Amino acid sequence: MDWREYIHLNPKILLGKPTVRETRLSVEFLLGLFAAGWTEQQVLENYPTLTPEALRAVFAVD
Repeated sequence: MDWREYIHLNPKILLGKPTVRETRLSVEFLLGLFAAGWTEQQVLENYPTLTPEALRAVFAVD
């Protein structure tokens, strides 16, 4: 998987933090949800614009 298809940086969005394309969800925010104990299913249910592929790309960023 090429995470660049799903994650981008734009200095005009969230101060340039990496975000999931076509959302305002930052990689940092999503990782924080998992750190707080959320499951993949909970994240996808609560953020319906997020795809499973985009969520996997969050973990592929190096």
